[in-house]
Amino acid sequence: MVVRAVVFDLGGVLIDWNPRYLYRDVFADDDEMEHFLGSVCTMEWHYQHDLGRPMAVTLPEHAARFPEYRDAIMLWGDENAMIGGSHTDVVAVLRDVCDRSVPSYALTNWPAETFPAARKRFEFLDWFEGILVSGEEGVGKPDHAVFRLLCERFDLDPQSTLFVDDTAGNIDAAHTLGFRTHRFRGAAELRSELTRLGIL
Repeated sequence: MVVRAVVFDLGGVLIDWNPRYLYRDVFADDDEMEHFLGSVCTMEWHYQHDLGRPMAVTLPEHAARFPEYRDAIMLWGDENAMIGGSHTDVVAVLRDVCDRSVPSYALTNWPAETFPAARKRFEFLDWFEGILVSGEEGVGKPDHAVFRLLCERFDLDPQSTLFVDDTAGNIDAAHTLGFRTHRFRGAAELRSELTRLGIL
């Protein structure tokens, strides 16, 4: 079946998001930073923010559990400092997709309270026909419900929609629901796949 729309992940694909951009200047050495990110403020802990739980609640709550890291935990709300910028080579691919008049959408796990800052920072977010933000909806990848909501919201047929994401679990969930999928590993490989599919 012909691919008629492309859905892009944001963080890890178009946007370079990594807490280390914030915390490398907070901790004395990388080992301490990695312990903090691996045992205190983990991605599993952060996922609640992607589902809409406010940081005004979660950060003091977490700081009470780890008082020795209180100051570092309270910095987590500055998500803008965790963004290194955009992946310009992937943004160029998105531009080419849009120039071909192929409808493009974004599906992102992102806290509702910090996404407006990203919208202001990255002009290319305005190129999408629509963006579904997990924190605004209370459901995120890889939950099948968020993919169903994506299709309902933007009238997408999974079988004619290509989903691009860098996380295996998200790709697996989309594939199970009938989406065409591409596991993102770099701009050149993505461009090659889009060319193979006749999108570029």
